[in-house]
Amino acid sequence: MRGATHAKWAALATAVALTATACGGGDDSGGGSGADGTVSSSWGDPQNPLEPANTNEVQGGKVLSMIFRGLKQYDPKTGEAKDMLAEKIDTTDSTNFTITVKDGWTFSNGEKVTAKSFVDAWNYGAQLKNNQKNAYFFGQIEGYDQVHPESGEPTAETMSGLKVTGPQTFTVKLTQKFSTWPITLGYAAFSPLPQAFFTDHAAWLSKPIGNGPYTVDSYSKGSQMALKRWDGYPGADKAQNGGITLKVYTDNNTAYTDLTAGNLDLVDDIPASQLKNVQADLGDRYINVPAGIIQTLSFPFYDPAWNKPGQEKLRQGLSMAIDRDQITETIFQKTRTPAVDWTSPVLGEDGGFKDICGDFCTYNAAEAKKLVAEGGGIPGGTMTISYNADTGSHKEWVDAVCNSINNALGNNRACVGNPVGTFADFRSQVSTQKMKGPFRAGWQMDYPLIQNFLQPLYYTNASSNDGKYTNPEFDKLINQANAEADIPKAVGIFQQAEGVLRDDMGAIPLWYQNGSAGYSERVSNVTLNPFSVPVYDQIKVN
Repeated sequence: MRGATHAKWAALATAVALTATACGGGDDSGGGSGADGTVSSSWGDPQNPLEPANTNEVQGGKVLSMIFRGLKQYDPKTGEAKDMLAEKIDTTDSTNFTITVKDGWTFSNGEKVTAKSFVDAWNYGAQLKNNQKNAYFFGQIEGYDQVHPESGEPTAETMSGLKVTGPQTFTVKLTQKFSTWPITLGYAAFSPLPQAFFTDHAAWLSKPIGNGPYTVDSYSKGSQMALKRWDGYPGADKAQNGGITLKVYTDNNTAYTDLTAGNLDLVDDIPASQLKNVQADLGDRYINVPAGIIQTLSFPFYDPAWNKPGQEKLRQGLSMAIDRDQITETIFQKTRTPAVDWTSPVLGEDGGFKDICGDFCTYNAAEAKKLVAEGGGIPGGTMTISYNADTGSHKEWVDAVCNSINNALGNNRACVGNPVGTFADFRSQVSTQKMKGPFRAGWQMDYPLIQNFLQPLYYTNASSNDGKYTNPEFDKLINQANAEADIPKAVGIFQQAEGVLRDDMGAIPLWYQNGSAGYSERVSNVTLNPFSVPVYDQIKVN
């Protein structure tokens, strides 16, 4: 999301009066100054309402990471999973866990955060009838198959592997050993929920109540979301500003123009067309750092035209027809690095990063043309690469990828771009299996584990397996790796699973994405975390 996946705002009358549209910002960038000043930042409307278990894309994830705190929190500098609401997480067998929740935490409405706050939230997220996109993340808990069966109706309301044992304690029983499971608990899907979520769900959806450093003040779809600092927040990472206004832009070039004009404080995705100018425009207010993000091309395996025997050669050939070096240098000005696997360099070699793709990720026009032909050719003779046109400078690179493929195959109509107006519309088409050809996919890690780059995306029926890729050997190796208590051995087995993915070319890895951002002279202490998300709570207004 969202993986890989942060917003704030102040309750100042002048700030509330600010508006933003897809055409740009207002006549100043924020409200007030000092500790109570508000920060304005570019944003895009999330795909779904902001339920923690129903948000698996970046824009919604930014908000959740600001209004919620879970058992674990990922260090904004290192990505390390550190205890937040967890007093301790004990296990002797990597299957049965006893969790103690810190006392003294409340939600912003005054409700106490208890063990029940977590157990109720996780059971809600797992229940089939609630149709939560992140339900899969609870799949390792015993009883998940009864509340979320693959077919038929649920036979239970709650998971048998979750039990409240005291006001601040609960136990979790997994279906198999998962030695690194506690590290996953910083992901937003595992957030606690107040009783208000269940007693008046509609009211909660209109103004979510969490336990993080910020509260939602207002939201106007297509315009902006305003978040304000919660002064009653008990955590150590208290907000250093009064809040953040997330302004919706359908074109990040417009956002960049507003930034350089002084009408916006922060842009967390520098458009590709501005990368040649950004250093001159912003100087040391430009951020370009490695991040746990990979961009890929996914395939619609649910479409019979794209799921025929032998088509792995077609996909391998398409991968070899993409000149990653040239595209990352000319389009992205080296803010991307050509991919050699399906993970991210931020994991390091010990964490699983390794050149596994090999020749299949190396440009070779002659071999590409040969493999595409052996794989039966492009279905229908022409393929489209679908992408959202509103954010991320996708048109430039999709056109470049298609040009590279067309040149390699000697066919000017082999590949064309297919823009979809907005991110929300694009994600809706992707998640309802409406794609007729390859489509762009980006993965922002949810937590810093090799498992997170593989299982949610490529395991059969996984939560973010949008192309519906499936391979029993891949699934078997993922299960085996999860059960391995020895971490280096587990990483090696995950890499074996990657080898299966490579041989299938279940998705084409394109490049690893750096986090890029720019900010105005009005703010300071602006950084990006390893997930490429601004550390909003530490931003100071000058």
